Amino acid sequence: MSRKYKFHNPEGIYFVSFAVVEWLNVFTRNEYKDILLESLRFCQKKKGMEIFAWCIMTNHVHLVFRTTASQKPELVLGDFKRFTSKEIVEAISNNPRESRREWLLAKFKEAAMGSSNVKNFQFWRHDNRPIEVWSNKVISEKINYLHNNPVEEGFVFRPEDYVYSSASDYAGIQGVLENVIVVDI
Repeated sequence: MSRKYKFHNPEGIYFVSFAVVEWLNVFTRNEYKDILLESLRFCQKKKGMEIFAWCIMTNHVHLVFRTTASQKPELVLGDFKRFTSKEIVEAISNNPRESRREWLLAKFKEAAMGSSNVKNFQFWRHDNRPIEVWSNKVISEKINYLHNNPVEEGFVFRPEDYVYSSASDYAGIQGVLENVIVVDI
């Protein structure tokens, strides 16, 4: 991975995007998105993650965050991805309504076979592409980008109408994830 895409400043605010292997549309079911939300809540409460903006799409996630205290952002994000990977694969395995169960599990197993550091199932792609957002202009660009992602995909007409993002917080309405740090953009 190039030096450009690493967490260089442990106290910095970062924009990250990470996707499901092969960009598979897993987050079409709310129960899988809810696993991500619960894990984000845990990271906020127990791991020192401060979230400025977030958005869960059908096959990827965007976050603008930083970590506090002595928590390294790459370790917190790694823990988040490991935990959610295990939980979502288990949820898919045990979901009687999941018509794509065998196909999805086969794709995750196939991805794991091509990876040297994953045993059974690989859910997330390995790249996070962290970009330190070092100015108000860059923070605004990244937050606007991720909030407009559901609009660009045709899910909603207005960003604040998409439930699985922080856009409603920025519109002055409490969203589904508490304690989002709203910055003036």
